[in-house]
Amino acid sequence: MSTPQHKPSAYHNVPTAMVFDVFAETATRLTGRYNHLSETARTKEEQDAWWEKVISLRDAKRALPAQDRDQLIARIQEWAEELELLKSADRD
Repeated sequence: MSTPQHKPSAYHNVPTAMVFDVFAETATRLTGRYNHLSETARTKEEQDAWWEKVISLRDAKRALPAQDRDQLIARIQEWAEELELLKSADRD
C-alpha cells in the first residue's frame, strides 16, 4: 500500500511577509479587473454586480490577518483562479 504524495506548496520556503505581499498584489490585480468590468458594463445592473465584487474583495482582504499564512495562501490560490477564469472568458 502506497502513501499519497503531496505536492509541496509553492510558498514552502517563502517568508510569511512575502506571502502577504503576493496576497496583496493578487487582490490588487483582481480588484483592478473587477473595476474595469464594472466601468465597461453594458447595464447598470451589471455595473453594480461587478462593483459589489470590488467591495466584497476589499472586505475579504481587510478581514484576513496578515500572519494567517494558510488563509493567505488559500486566498492567493482562489483569487488567481478567478483571474484566470476572467482571462479565459475574455478569449471566448
